[in-house]
Amino acid sequence: MGWSAAVGIALDAAERGELERRARRARRRKTSRGDALRAEIVLLAADGMTNVAVAERLGVSRLTVATWRKRFAAHRLDGLADEARPGAPRKIGDGKITEVVTATLETMPAAATRWSTRSMAKASGVSTSTVHRIRRAFSPRPHRSETFKLSTDPLFIEKVRDIVGLHLAPPERALVLCVDGKSQIQALDRTQPLLPMRPGQAERRTHDHKRHGTTSLFAALDVRAGTVIGACMPRHRAREFRRFLDTVEAGVPGDLDIHVVMDNASSHRTKLIRDWFAKRPRWHPHFTPTSASWLNQVERFFALLTEQQIRRGVHRSTAALEAAIAAYIDVRNAEPKPFRWTKPADDILACIERFCRRTIAVQAHCE
Repeated sequence: MGWSAAVGIALDAAERGELERRARRARRRKTSRGDALRAEIVLLAADGMTNVAVAERLGVSRLTVATWRKRFAAHRLDGLADEARPGAPRKIGDGKITEVVTATLETMPAAATRWSTRSMAKASGVSTSTVHRIRRAFSPRPHRSETFKLSTDPLFIEKVRDIVGLHLAPPERALVLCVDGKSQIQALDRTQPLLPMRPGQAERRTHDHKRHGTTSLFAALDVRAGTVIGACMPRHRAREFRRFLDTVEAGVPGDLDIHVVMDNASSHRTKLIRDWFAKRPRWHPHFTPTSASWLNQVERFFALLTEQQIRRGVHRSTAALEAAIAAYIDVRNAEPKPFRWTKPADDILACIERFCRRTIAVQAHCE
């Protein structure tokens, strides 16, 4: 098969600049890879490379290079756009699409709290597959619901700045410990033996279980080192919390200040605990705002413990459960990986402000 001579490409400054911008934007995923490929083909052709050399460099066929080279030579930048493709015209107009989306977002059916695909199809007079395609394109998801909780703490801003400051820049010659308790951890066993996973077959277990008691875990996470001091106790009260603080005190250096981040649980604010801190001037408690436990990094440790050890574990006694928790903490402390807090307090507060403004605007629109 013969090939005609490659069309010569000469670019002016504006065209070269636009093609280079397209290539750069694609690397940052702000335009399609196809646009970037066409721009690179033209740029390399303008630099004097042959179609074969451009094809080898970009990993495409010689025909692809020749096609876009000719189209650019004939139509310049406009020639790099996709041509209209054949296909049946749309049967559903923009008005019907708007009707379906608006009804999904702003109305409810008579006997339900949300529109299903079938009920919306029946009400709007289109097929269920059409409703499904509209939802996939515009992303109204009435079957999904999320929760939120805003703190009403009058000192919310001050506490956020205080605790985030400890996470981002722990004081020198001091330890920052995130402390909390995870109560009512159940020792569970399944009513029948587990069926282990096999190639192509997930692990299977019975839906019901046997309870063998509960335990409560108190934990203190060293923000800088990532290590954890943990202790399991039968109950979750102020007296147990004080015993745990004694354990932590015995396990930390005696010449450092200790900054303790904890929530507003009743067991943390009793006279017993206040007196314990009052007798130890180097210990400085920092309370998270109400309904803002996400500021306490030990909560992330509890989430990992639940996911990796407790949820799928089989524990036939509280002693077995406590041994599994202790083993998990020992393994983590052998190779500690501190959590990295990255968001400054100002960014957090600005994000919450934007959410509040959007919420107020939505409520005003609904009224």
